Amino acid sequence: MLKRLATISLIFVFTFMSVVTYGGTTYANFDPNVDTAILLDAETGKILYERNVDQPLPPASMTKMMSEYLILEAVNNGEIAWDDIVPISEELAQMSHDEGLSNVMLRVDHEYTVEELYESVAIYSANAATMAVAEYISGSYGAFVEMMNERGKELGMGTTLREAGAEYGLDDLEEIAAEGHGDFQFVNTTGLPNRLLYGNHPEGTGADEDNYMSARATAILAFHLVNEYPEVLDTASIPEKVFREGTTDAITMQNWNWMIEGTMYPDLDYEYVDGLKTGFTNAAGYCFTGTGEKDGQRLISVVMKAGSEIERFNETERLMKYGFNNYSQQEIYPADMQLEGYETIPVTKGTEDEVSVSTSDAISTIVHRSDDESSYSYSVHLDESLLDEEGQLTAPIEEGQVIGTMTVEYLGERTEGYLQGDGSNYTTVNIVTNEPVERAGWFTLMMRGIGEFFSNIWSSVADTVRGWF
Repeated sequence: MLKRLATISLIFVFTFMSVVTYGGTTYANFDPNVDTAILLDAETGKILYERNVDQPLPPASMTKMMSEYLILEAVNNGEIAWDDIVPISEELAQMSHDEGLSNVMLRVDHEYTVEELYESVAIYSANAATMAVAEYISGSYGAFVEMMNERGKELGMGTTLREAGAEYGLDDLEEIAAEGHGDFQFVNTTGLPNRLLYGNHPEGTGADEDNYMSARATAILAFHLVNEYPEVLDTASIPEKVFREGTTDAITMQNWNWMIEGTMYPDLDYEYVDGLKTGFTNAAGYCFTGTGEKDGQRLISVVMKAGSEIERFNETERLMKYGFNNYSQQEIYPADMQLEGYETIPVTKGTEDEVSVSTSDAISTIVHRSDDESSYSYSVHLDESLLDEEGQLTAPIEEGQVIGTMTVEYLGERTEGYLQGDGSNYTTVNIVTNEPVERAGWFTLMMRGIGEFFSNIWSSVADTVRGWF
């Protein structure tokens, strides 16, 4: 049986776009000053840099990205509306008056819309506001936190610490995290440790428990948030806004992300950054999930356990510059490309005895500037269910019929990986037929059969005669 499975060397040269050199930074010697960091391409999830990305750590207010995801999901699904009025409980009103926490002032007898509370979360990381919207969406705070954990698993963030702990006979989240088990665990919507929630921690969570996310899990959450609800950046990029303007509770919400233009710290501005979420607690240190876009290329970075507010932003800028200056989107194989050795596929019972094939789409990927034409090749995989024992397609065949796939393979020295899976969605395209082939009529097929019969007899006689000499 003919097997059309092979790896074919790259047979043409493609030219890389020029990139700006960044102060001596190369792939080999780039070295952030934080122990936990990840950088990825926001379109494909291709990892451009990673260090210690699977250790679960307290993420502080980066937890609120899941709250924002579920709020935006509820609005987009029509479950709530931006102008809905969110009730405020006595407990949350009391908590919102704590000036030691990031809060906007809430009162039981005032009316607050989903939109203004969401803005206070996305811009100012308001804690009580986060909890109020969570209760409004799910009916109870505990139900919302359960949803956070379920959605995390659905998004591919990994295994919760409680599930991992059950496997290893552990029930203390801090111990489970210290052992490196699991990927994430939400115990509230804010990212604060439960002990700071004025007794409002969800049922089923401990009063002293904290949230956990690995850098990889955090990046996965940010990846889905930015791609599924890009409108999050419309709010996350606002440098300053007044909450309840014109009232006695008015407060100027300065964005905690000091990298966006227009904040009180212009020295930290980085023109390409437009999000996403900061975080700080004593246990977490200074954390930041950043995202920025330059020349149509968007990157996402996560920095955890930085030593200061300034350091988390400086390290984010270094990661971003490294990514923008060393990687670019390149078309490495064009659409309608003919594959060497597979220019045509034989056809049986058709008006033609072969059909030409080519790739359906171009393949583009994020390419490091040190790679060249020898860094990539492709493999061809024909659908064997469409081939007979002689490796032929059977007519009739439609134009554009998918008969297999071409997958790009990276052969360079660097390790390439994707945030989730092997990235096959971005490195595989279909192989299709270029024209239709109709099925031959019965008379034509009969005459071919007769011809093949006598041809086989003649071949047998010729072989016999050759055997006499």
